[in-house]
Amino acid sequence: MSVQEYLDKHMLSRKIEDAVNAAVRAKASDPVLFISNHMRKSIPSVITKIKARQILDSRGIPTVEVDLHSNKGMFRASVPSGSATGMYEAVELRDGDKGKYLGNSVTRAVKNINEKISEALIGMDPTLQSQIDQAMIDLDKTEKKGELGANAILAVSIAACKAGAAEKEVPLYKHIADLFGKRNLTLPVPAFTVISGGAHAGNYLAIQEIMILPTGASKFEEALQMGSETYHHLKAVITEKCGAHGCNVGEDGGFAPNISSLKEGLDLVKEAISRTGYNDRIKIAIDAAASAFCIGTKYDLDFKSPNKSGQNFKSGEDMIEMYKGLCAEFPIVSIEDPFDKEDWEHVKYFSSLGLCQVVGNDFLMSNLKRIERAIHESSCNALVLKVNQIGTITEAVEAVKLAKDAHWGVVMSHRCGETEDSFIADLSVGLATGQIKAGAPCRGERLAKYNQLLRIEEELGDQAVYAGDDWKLT
Repeated sequence: MSVQEYLDKHMLSRKIEDAVNAAVRAKASDPVLFISNHMRKSIPSVITKIKARQILDSRGIPTVEVDLHSNKGMFRASVPSGSATGMYEAVELRDGDKGKYLGNSVTRAVKNINEKISEALIGMDPTLQSQIDQAMIDLDKTEKKGELGANAILAVSIAACKAGAAEKEVPLYKHIADLFGKRNLTLPVPAFTVISGGAHAGNYLAIQEIMILPTGASKFEEALQMGSETYHHLKAVITEKCGAHGCNVGEDGGFAPNISSLKEGLDLVKEAISRTGYNDRIKIAIDAAASAFCIGTKYDLDFKSPNKSGQNFKSGEDMIEMYKGLCAEFPIVSIEDPFDKEDWEHVKYFSSLGLCQVVGNDFLMSNLKRIERAIHESSCNALVLKVNQIGTITEAVEAVKLAKDAHWGVVMSHRCGETEDSFIADLSVGLATGQIKAGAPCRGERLAKYNQLLRIEEELGDQAVYAGDDWKLT
């Protein structure tokens, strides 16, 4: 093929002429760079390569990382993992070989990306998120993504979302807002973990975590400052009352003092807030994760104690009375999973009391069918969104739409096994969730999310809106 034939085949003469004319009109100081960028923009971007690997999460347990390449560059994503997988959530594919990482390797999921998913997606437009996600769902063919693995599918879905934003030349959070179909970008109120218990810490505290929400901040930057200062005041309070060993931290970075009752923990947090002087500007949230200590129809608040007295078993009605008392004494505005994941009766009744936001985590598992049922039965009034429980960005967007149409609150959430990927920060802003829990204001994998929110707020400038007192954003 001659040079002229090559130019004619690809219509390069016309494209180059257009680029030169554009450079002249723009009076470009560096015409070569301008023409190069102009030519790059004139070519629709497609996915050209997908490469996955096994990395370690914040607990030292394997997870999946993906590099997705397009004409615009390389886009990396990694997926988090929880401490347990519920029966209603998408399936996380692990190898099961006890000789490698105690059975937790994800080389099968990685292989599925490199061999099956990659072949199916190469050549697709990264801006078409729903088509990309549907192609992987169709390739998997199972209800809970058990063939390819939700960890494999989600990693590619997130990477494609980042590539789509780059193709449109907009920030990631704006691209996500476009996918959501709304433009009300909002910086969420952070729910900082300050005391850890349950499955996340080695103390005797049954409930999983106590969090603080700086609802009275004027912007996210101030909220982060308020959270950090309270966290450090709490460290001093715990040191005074429990000794320095009480300042060991759990998996999410919350302190894990050797306390056994929820009220003890709340007293410590209340004292720390008082020392900051913020008082009414900071509210408290609880993640009970009650499924972890539910035995039959009873709740064992001593389930972690080596010297069980047998006197701390509570019925659902007892738990309701306990929560009512705590809400009256402390500024508690949200309780997550106050009852077992199958205890629909007590969740529904407690929600009807209107004492606080009642959040479904294990209760819903980001499962669309569970969310629909809870909406229909008026059980709970807020959703915890964990993208790895659902498996694709498209389905995560659908879950948030369901919740918001029902006038629910939405809490964007990390997992105990996190990576340094800050994606959920942009997702929270783009979907205007109003709330985000990413752990304590310490540890790199947690701060990656909070620091990204700082950058987004700075980038939005005068357009930045912090949820603040409207944190439910229903």
